[in-house]
Amino acid sequence: MKWNKFTLKTKTDVEDIIISTLADIGIQGAEIEDKQPLTEEDKKQMFVDILPDMPEDDGVAYLNFYLDEDENVEEMLEKVNAELSELRNFVDIGEGTITTSETEDKDWINNWKQYFKQFYVDDILIIPSWEEVKEEDRDRMIIHIDPGTAFGTGMHETTQLCIRQLKKYVTSETELLDVGTGSGILSIVALKLGAKHAVGTDLDPCAVPAVEENKEVNDIPAASFDMMIGNIIDDKAIQDRVGYEKYDIVAANILADVLVPLTPVILNQLKKGGIYITSGIIDDKEETVVKAVKDAGLEILEVTHQGEWVSVTAKKK
Repeated sequence: MKWNKFTLKTKTDVEDIIISTLADIGIQGAEIEDKQPLTEEDKKQMFVDILPDMPEDDGVAYLNFYLDEDENVEEMLEKVNAELSELRNFVDIGEGTITTSETEDKDWINNWKQYFKQFYVDDILIIPSWEEVKEEDRDRMIIHIDPGTAFGTGMHETTQLCIRQLKKYVTSETELLDVGTGSGILSIVALKLGAKHAVGTDLDPCAVPAVEENKEVNDIPAASFDMMIGNIIDDKAIQDRVGYEKYDIVAANILADVLVPLTPVILNQLKKGGIYITSGIIDDKEETVVKAVKDAGLEILEVTHQGEWVSVTAKKK
């Protein structure tokens, strides 16, 4: 099969925003080409003795995404351009031009694996199944995650922010609700930290096999982690299945535009005194989410930052 390849020219400092925007309209797995220098954390994760020479960063990024021959390419490009026009009202996206080329079929199922390497969140090692745990890491908490092609790896700042908050609040009695669970990484971390039980919800049916595989590889008992597909914001049936005022912690690593309508709803799922951990918030949306959390009657406990991303942690009074 031939694929239509589209290359979007933008700026390095808005890569994450644009990739999130593309994902929102159904375009997954964008490739990034830029000249950003490696951070110290990047260097630690590469596990090589000699690092490649990198050209000087010019602030320009090229994001490649692909559409197959059967997709309505014209309609999808109209959506992309409409979203880019909207983004220009808030951030400088640079040229924002899109060029088109054609490419042969790729091994989409396995090619992504070359970009997912083991990494650390403080004292926790997160590692894919095809990598070996080094001898010096065997005493760490080890989380095996294979995100597949549909979900994030956990390397993103937003996931790491959530994990650090879970470490603070999870106890042996914790009932966790993980909204937008994806690969299940937050629930699995919570269970490894000693939580009693987790429930995950997601809109994408691909979350079901992803969660099952990651439960199995992490030796999570089937009864400890339940998975449901549906929109908890407006689906009463899902709300009923999830249950009311039964969760010690609700975690939601979702974009700010989803957190705003989610927050007053999720208040019904939290126990009194329950903790609400949110992330997926780009820094210029921080005040929007903080306001939504306060308007719902929750008490802000902490706002943490990593890079340009924000996590808001609150408590039900």
